[in-house]
Formats: sequence, C-alpha cells, structure tokens
Amino acid sequence: MELRALKYFLVVYEQGSVSAAAKHCFISQPSISSAIQTLEQSLHCQLFIRHARGVLPTPAATELYPKAKALIEQEKQIMQQFQQQTFTTPLRLGIMRSMGAIRMSRLLQYLAQHIENLELTLVDPDEPCDAKFMSSSALSSSDQFVTIWQDTYQLALPQHWPLAHQATIKISDLAGLPFINREPCKALDQLKELMQQQGISFTVRANIRTLDYAWPLVTAGVGAALVPDWDEIKKSTELSLKPINHFRFKQAIGLVIKPNSSNPMIQSVINCCHDFAQLQ
Repeated sequence: MELRALKYFLVVYEQGSVSAAAKHCFISQPSISSAIQTLEQSLHCQLFIRHARGVLPTPAATELYPKAKALIEQEKQIMQQFQQQTFTTPLRLGIMRSMGAIRMSRLLQYLAQHIENLELTLVDPDEPCDAKFMSSSALSSSDQFVTIWQDTYQLALPQHWPLAHQATIKISDLAGLPFINREPCKALDQLKELMQQQGISFTVRANIRTLDYAWPLVTAGVGAALVPDWDEIKKSTELSLKPINHFRFKQAIGLVIKPNSSNPMIQSVINCCHDFAQLQ
C-alpha cells in the first residue's frame, strides 16, 4: 500500500469526486482512478460508489479516512523532523525559441510543483543540458520524444482588415499583402514556396527572429503573420486567425531526451510531462 494512494484517497473523500481531486492534485483523472483501484485491491474492499455527480464513500472508506489522515500527518511530522537541511536537485533544460512564454511557464510551474526541491536552469537547446523542449522536426533518430502540444499554423490578420472577415483565405488573397517575416520558420518557408509556385510575391513589412513579437505586431496593424494557434493568440480580440486553403502545417512540441540519460530525475520529468499533456 503506497502513501501516495492514501493521499489521493483523502482528496477524493474530501472533494467528493475524482475530477475535483485531479484538479486539486494537478494530475490526470486516470492517475487518481488507478491509484484508488490499486488501494481497493490491496484492502480487498470497495471504497467509493460512483454516480453521475461524483463518488460516495462506502462504510469501509469512512472507517479508513481517519486512519489514513493520521498516517499522512505522521509522515509529514517525520519529514519535518528529519529534514534538517534541504538539498536542491539541479536540472538543466534547453528551451527552443518561440515555445510560447505563457504555456511554457505553466509547464515549468507544474514541474516545480511535482518534483521536490527542483532547481531549474534554462539554457539554449544547443547548450549542454539534461533534456530539451523543442519541436519534433528537430529530433535525431535516437532521441526519445514526449509530445505535449500540437501547433497548427494559421494566418493572423489585424481585426480591422477586410480580409480578416473572410471564412478562409485563398493563396491568391495573399498577393500584395504585407507580411511580418520570421526566420527561421519552416511553416513560413512552406507558405512562401506555395506562393512562389503560383507566381505570388511575398511582401515583407517587418523582419523578426522570435515568434513572441509576431502577433503583437499584427495587433498593431503592421502586417499579417503566420503563427501557431496558441491560446494567448486565439484569445486576442485585436486579431483574427484564418486557415489558408490548400496549406496546412502542424508541428508537435514536446520533451526531447537523449537515450541512456545518466540523470536519475529524467524519469520524473517524463512522467510529469505525460501528466501535463493529458491536462491540456
């Protein structure tokens, strides 16, 4: 019987539902359900009765609750008594440009909450690091990859432009359209190639290197830009995201780990990324 399962049991008992417990613990519902099921098998009894609005504790759960709570409290007291000094665990993460500052911050916060005493150092992906966050297109054949987000690229237009009110955008609509050019960008390279095939010139209004500048420049009316469908971009009321006919670029973003990593924390990072991806 694991203490973690008892902790999840206490939260489900107090919250009255598996979904509420999952949100409280910042993990997926299947992880909570699996822990409760394992606990029930260990104790040879049913702890909760599932219903449409959540769960009801059985008499066995009511009997277990104070004992489990006391055991968890004892664990806390033991940890406080013997942890005279806290040692941090260093972790160097390489982060590719244009990952999305808001969602990346949420992921790093999730790691810090679920890995005790974590000391994060963020570096460029080409520097020495324990793991990287980047696109699947940059993988080598031996890398292990955990998908966290799937980005679909669309055309961002200032809301007041007439083109922003069309349902979809044709390649021919891009003729003479001022663009915010970003290099490097594989999605934009593919769009430029498609435009060139149809004899349409790519008109540059501004040149940038990081995606974080692209959509603010669009909202300022500087030009159009090809951007991923991040939540912070979709929620902007000053621009409109539109699909382009016969153009589709989708990119997986996630955790990249070199095979045979010697860092013992890597498995914890992998597990956290799996759980975080399920919450998206």
